[in-house]
Formats: sequence, structure tokens, C-alpha cells
Amino acid sequence: MIAYAITDPSTLNFNTLVNDIQHFAQKADMIVYRDKSTRNYAQNAKLFIREAKKHAFSKVLLHRDYRLAYELGADGVHLTSTQFDEIKNAKSLGLFVVISTHSLKEACDASAKGVDMITLSPIFDTPNKGKAKGLEFLLNVANFVDMPIIALGGILTQNHIDACEEHGAKGFASIRYFHLVKHQAHS
Repeated sequence: MIAYAITDPSTLNFNTLVNDIQHFAQKADMIVYRDKSTRNYAQNAKLFIREAKKHAFSKVLLHRDYRLAYELGADGVHLTSTQFDEIKNAKSLGLFVVISTHSLKEACDASAKGVDMITLSPIFDTPNKGKAKGLEFLLNVANFVDMPIIALGGILTQNHIDACEEHGAKGFASIRYFHLVKHQAHS
């Protein structure tokens, strides 16, 4: 089961970058730098990639900006569900491409456009993401698409992870799960 850490300002602090990346590396196979509010995204992305590449992550990704991911030597990009038209461009640069999906139609479109993997969300309740789609929805999509599905949304416990795997997910992605793991390590 792929463990995919999605960072945000609550889980990744550039003043403690070395320690923060080290905590992610203990539990995550893949990691993406995601920060929708900073004005220093490109500068931070460079520092993030340099530090993350020192660890055994299978993939180090940037969020949304495939050109920057390519320029800085990231393994790939995690596109948003509004960036389907950019899949071809990202793939043409040789990047590993993940795209966020929220429906069977989006999952099928992503598969047809050749992405490497999708996130499907929200599986469980998660703040500000609408009504949870549920495990049966995950299973239904997994039965239709022939590509790795990464369950996303409200995944906080090993029971959540196990349930997602039982319903066809090849992995899980989370912000809060890794945040909780980080705080438990400090306790």
C-alpha cells in the first residue's frame, strides 16, 4: 500500500525542513510539496526537493506547476482536477503525473489521458471537502479504471487505510494522517 504524504503549511515548516522531511520519510513512500498561500513557492520547492531527495521516497512531487517540477528535477507533479488539459504537457516532459479526481468520469478521463496515478476523494469526511464519497464509491471506480488509485480524504487511522485497500485502493494520501504521526513521534 503506497503511503503518499501531502504537505501543507501545518505539516511542513521551512524553519524545521530537515526534521519535517525526516518525519515524513519514516511513514511515506511518496511526498508532494503543496502550499497554496506562499509567495515563495518556487524558492521553497527547490529547498523541498533538495531535502526530500536525500531520503528513500519513490517519488518527490510538486503541486500544480509541472514546468517548475521539471526545471527543479522533481520526479513529477500532482495536478488539480481543473488541470486535465495540462496532463499531455506534463507527460511530454517525462514527469510522473498524478491528478486529483472526484468522480468516475474524471477517473476514466485521467486514465484515457495517460496519467500514472489518480487520487480519488473525499473517501471519508474531511473538512471543507464536501460529503464523503465512501468506500463503495472507491470500489466502483477501482473496478472501472486500470491504474493505481490513491484514496484521499479523511484518512486518519490504520483502519481507514486497511478499508481503502480492501476496496481497491493501491495507496492512500493524507495531510492529517502524517501530521498526527509527526505529533505522536514528539509525544
